[in-house]
Amino acid sequence: MQIAGIITEYNPLHSGHVHLMEQVRRRLGPECGVICVMSGDFVQRGDFALVGKYARAEAAVRCGADLVIELGLPWAVSSAERFADGGVQTLLATGVVTHLAFGSECGDAGALMHVAQVLESGEFSRRLRARLCDGVSFAAARQAAAAELTADAALLGQPNNVLGIEYCRSILRHGAELTVLTLPREGAPHDGALAEGTHPSASAIRALVEERKEEQALSWMAPAMAQAYRQEAAAGRAPVLGQRCERAILARLRTMTEAEYAALDEGREGLYRRLYEAGHTAATVEQVLETAKTKRYAYARLRRMVLWAYLGLTPGDCPPAPPYLRPLAANGTGKRLLAQMRSCAQVPVLTRAGAVRGMSARAQALFALESRAADLYSLAYPDLRAAQGGRAWRDGPVLL
Repeated sequence: MQIAGIITEYNPLHSGHVHLMEQVRRRLGPECGVICVMSGDFVQRGDFALVGKYARAEAAVRCGADLVIELGLPWAVSSAERFADGGVQTLLATGVVTHLAFGSECGDAGALMHVAQVLESGEFSRRLRARLCDGVSFAAARQAAAAELTADAALLGQPNNVLGIEYCRSILRHGAELTVLTLPREGAPHDGALAEGTHPSASAIRALVEERKEEQALSWMAPAMAQAYRQEAAAGRAPVLGQRCERAILARLRTMTEAEYAALDEGREGLYRRLYEAGHTAATVEQVLETAKTKRYAYARLRRMVLWAYLGLTPGDCPPAPPYLRPLAANGTGKRLLAQMRSCAQVPVLTRAGAVRGMSARAQALFALESRAADLYSLAYPDLRAAQGGRAWRDGPVLL
């Protein structure tokens, strides 16, 4: 049986995401299984997910996925490179996935793999260091350095291509036997505006929610996602918006030492000093970001650093590989895959939270971070009466 893995956020899930799953089964056959590795309560752009992970995972299964496994927190809220590597390693750890499927602007797996091979070369690393000395952003330096080595460097100018290239780099690094299946992305571009007759972008849907145009937003979600959203909203748990925790985030930033800021700066480039000054003077999170930002540093990187500060994370908290697999939702096929994984997965399958106490120290440390993050996420619920702590220890996968 062929099993396709999809690395995703579903924040929120819409017709474009459903289309990808449908196309995967067209390519690989209707009996193909689909395992999604999905970000949990926090997402890669350094923000709170609009709806909690179990609700999004259930919607994914109702829309075509067979099994949804959580992408561990340290990978979910990291750079594209680490996000991709965490997702690939999670799929590999299942022991059952045969294909990695994703959408890209180019739809050409060979071209994406070629660029990945260039980026993995020692010559590229040398040229990248030289370009970074020019003071440009990392993305600009990367594309310029790659252009000196391949005519396909222009692929690095489009976000879904970039993520696809990072997936390919991870496959190369781990010597993985995963077949890459990329399909041309259809509909609105990443962060693009909504347009009738085409697949939406998740960011445009989130913008409608933030503008309190909830019914419009729901009309663009996949029906199962809209239903999950309504159920969470009725329970006081949606929409989850980071600005509800703004005072808590600012309090954390104002009480951190310079050394604590320095621990967030993976590149050791001095960015933490700008963030330290802004964190102790700005009156809003947006002011913190605007004050610290320069043309060299991506806005998303700063957002992630602020989120890591709020969650009490540091780069050192990211294990070299996922120490367990945490299922979030499954249907009948997914349950059979879980049973298979119990004998062939590279790491334990964690369906009951209490079982983590019998796992490795690394697994217990990661789960403790996940539990704390879940408690901090719930503080952004519309109704604080729904924000009881300790849910990570009580919640289990949704079985359909």
